[in-house]
Amino acid sequence: MTVGSPRCEVIFDLPKLEEQRALLDKEVAQSNFWDDQERAQKVLRERSRLDEEIRSWLKKEEELEEIHILSDFIRETGDSADVEELTARVRSLDESLGSYEIERMLSGENDDNNAIMFINSGAGGTEAQDWAEMLFRMYLKWSEQKGFTTQVVDLLPGEEAGIKNVTFLVSGRHAYGYLKCENGIHRLVRVSPYDANNRRHTSFASVYAYPEISEDIEVDIREEDLRIDTYRSSGPGGQHVNRTDSAVRITHIPTGIVVQCQNERSQHKNKSMAMAILKSRIYELERKKKEEKMDSLNKEKKDIAWGSQIRSYILHPYRLIKDHRTKHEEHNADAVLDGGIDTFIKEYLLYLTFDQKRKDN
Repeated sequence: MTVGSPRCEVIFDLPKLEEQRALLDKEVAQSNFWDDQERAQKVLRERSRLDEEIRSWLKKEEELEEIHILSDFIRETGDSADVEELTARVRSLDESLGSYEIERMLSGENDDNNAIMFINSGAGGTEAQDWAEMLFRMYLKWSEQKGFTTQVVDLLPGEEAGIKNVTFLVSGRHAYGYLKCENGIHRLVRVSPYDANNRRHTSFASVYAYPEISEDIEVDIREEDLRIDTYRSSGPGGQHVNRTDSAVRITHIPTGIVVQCQNERSQHKNKSMAMAILKSRIYELERKKKEEKMDSLNKEKKDIAWGSQIRSYILHPYRLIKDHRTKHEEHNADAVLDGGIDTFIKEYLLYLTFDQKRKDN
């Protein structure tokens, strides 16, 4: 069975997946399977993933068969209620296949991982800080629609409104694969609600996603390379966080990477979360260095500056959201800001897929 658009074709090879699952079943059945705990866990995770993918596809085939049966029935009866049901079933299957098409493009090394997200407001004071909070809300809404869970790790509120920066974890299958498409500078053009003269303002905020690295991946972090500071949590957080130095800031001296966590009440938990984030950032830094050595001309590795935004959100004098990498546009700005960014994600994944094919050729 083949699904896809005129620009991208995705072929699902069910027999191959079932063959892979059968090989893993044989390995699990071995008497010495649990001798290597780390290997055993990896095998079980992979088997669980294959199970989920096979079940999902068989369900789609079942839904398609029911659509065919209902369609044949309608040819005989012409019942309008059945027509409505058929339309709804076709629409639902089409949406499901669209989501599946995106998932099949998420084959990168860490695409299946959770995502650690960083949003930072640009220059512009309250305007930029309000824009950073709008983006934060957009990703929270998107995560909720996907059935993902989110956890705020660190948040620095603005002086008057909005946020200066926020770090949060998005947990769910392919979270990083989706959200890596959002890396870069996001530009907002609107009439400012904070300007008494109703002038138009342009604001910027940066968004970065890093994969949460699993514990079985080794990242060399030496204790002597770390500077660990504790401080009192900022912003609203109750009496406990205001009277104890529970927040933790860790600086990795060789790279200059700084991470902090103040969400947990326990200093130990904050340190543990901060170290997990530091591990992910160092891992991603080293991975990008290797990529740059292999392809120094990669267009996606250009320096991100305030003049090289990836997407513009124009709310005045007209309403348009445009991705400058793929040229994809959406006119329903409210829907996008309420989390409807899947079309932008899909277009960028298609862009990456065809860009890679051009390089391979």
